[in-house]
Amino acid sequence: MALLAPSPRALCVREAAAAAASPHPHSSAACSTVGGGAAASGRSLWLWSGGGRGRRRERGGRVRAEAYFWDVSKPVEMEEIDSMEKLDDALRWSVENNQAIVIDWMASWCRKCIYLKPRLEKIAGEYPGVRFYFVDVNKVPQAVVKRGNITKMPTIQLWKDGEWKAEVIGGHKAWLVMDEVREMIQKNK
Repeated sequence: MALLAPSPRALCVREAAAAAASPHPHSSAACSTVGGGAAASGRSLWLWSGGGRGRRRERGGRVRAEAYFWDVSKPVEMEEIDSMEKLDDALRWSVENNQAIVIDWMASWCRKCIYLKPRLEKIAGEYPGVRFYFVDVNKVPQAVVKRGNITKMPTIQLWKDGEWKAEVIGGHKAWLVMDEVREMIQKNK
């Protein structure tokens, strides 16, 4: 079962310099207040922009978000690939529809794999044109694992036009893995 955890998304963002110059906190015509949280109470959310993985804060890189809403994308259950035929079918679908597919290579004994699966299902809800699959490496013939060239788990691969395009090996923090998966999908959509 996939978990749906709400996450804030900014509707209206202005740079800190523009926000400071404005006498009214909600003066931008493009902004609208969506109920709840900091926006409704008159407080603003401060976000840090700039390079890096979200930990580095650069001077002058502050951005002000004046309104936000909760992410309402619904998780999509990933399909299981349990044979070479199903892997071939998934790759054939990718070629015929000129769409990317994401394959999560995991094992039932791998805690990190089990932890990442519902988060990948959440990402699947954000990209309706991309199909998401998972392969339990202990339940498939070794030839399937060799075809994916899997050496570590979890490994999340993106395939397009029947060819491997990119992968993320998820041995680090889950939020970093999810950011890298989103980036991988955006680049290869």
